[in-house]
Amino acid sequence: MNTKGQSEIVLCAPFDDMRCRHIRLLHEASRLGPVHIYLWDDATISTLTGTASKFPLAERQYYLESVRYVSKVTAVSINDANVLPEEVLAPATTWVVHASNDTPARQAFCRKHGLTYKVFSDTELDDFPGIEVGSDTGNKKVLVTGCFDWFHTGHVRFFEEVSELGDLYVVVGHDANIRDLKGPDHPMFDERQRLYMVQSIRYVRQAVISTGNGWLDAEPELRRIRPDIYAVNEDGDQPVKRQYCEENSIEYVVLKRLPRQGLPRRESTKLRGF
Repeated sequence: MNTKGQSEIVLCAPFDDMRCRHIRLLHEASRLGPVHIYLWDDATISTLTGTASKFPLAERQYYLESVRYVSKVTAVSINDANVLPEEVLAPATTWVVHASNDTPARQAFCRKHGLTYKVFSDTELDDFPGIEVGSDTGNKKVLVTGCFDWFHTGHVRFFEEVSELGDLYVVVGHDANIRDLKGPDHPMFDERQRLYMVQSIRYVRQAVISTGNGWLDAEPELRRIRPDIYAVNEDGDQPVKRQYCEENSIEYVVLKRLPRQGLPRRESTKLRGF
């Protein structure tokens, strides 16, 4: 029970394979108050699910800490998914779960400890709300483009690094153009989901869907946003992008594709089998 007058919205889960539904859950939970995730460590995942974690604890924590709807992430070791650790009970006011993880035992635990128990159904999470963008800050504008299909920590690191150059604007490739460029099996996730995942990251000021075509499908957005910098990873470097920037006095920055120190390198294509 909360004995200090604090308000803390608690989620206690593995978050081992982040998808749009997980971000939606965090988004809705954040409307109730500051979200504190108690993140299962690797041993807990193995014990409670019978399988090894797909992504190591450090990587899962890095990802979650980048989500704008999350206030704090704490790794925990537990042996019962239906109870919260003792250290969680003092600040916690509400335990949030998805309907697929609702159990009578969790309900009983919350009643016993005076916690509010909030269950979100798929119906409550089936839309993709946008985020409000304030007035121009006067900082440099840096724009990046891409598919961002299976969103992973490599994307998070790229956004983190680029955001150090100025306010970050992200243009997400529209579905038809991604299919033209990459083939009929792409994208794995539609443009609404990919946009939502991108804009959930705290380093992103604004994200939009492209309206052009080809490797410079963001040309209409470039004209509208008027960035000072167009940043790409090495694998996104294209002559047409360089030429556009030269012709329009936009600084063109190419970054090496490096993961956050200590984390594995991730590529969307290689994650298709997960």
